[in-house]
Amino acid sequence: MVTIETFRTLALAFPDAVEEPHFEKTSFRIKKKIFASFDEKNNQAVLKLSEIEQSVFCSSSEMIFYPIPNKWGKQGWTIVEIAKVRPEMFEDALQLSYQNVISKKK
Repeated sequence: MVTIETFRTLALAFPDAVEEPHFEKTSFRIKKKIFASFDEKNNQAVLKLSEIEQSVFCSSSEMIFYPIPNKWGKQGWTIVEIAKVRPEMFEDALQLSYQNVISKKK
């Protein structure tokens, strides 16, 4: 299980990452672009994965990873059930999310 404290520590360990509110959620950003958010009420994270990465994570752990059920999900935004995800799997997905957002900013 990943706690919000672990999530925060991992997300803020990336170079130039900052934490900011995003509506009723907590977001983690790089150069003003969100790479992850946390919905405390539902104990869910949202990460920006590529379509292929999303497919791999969702097919291997469909009760833990699944696309947001709207146009954002078709763009790779993926819900992660924090209480169910293994920490190392979450860390891998978070790293990919950060890389996907930072690579578009260069």
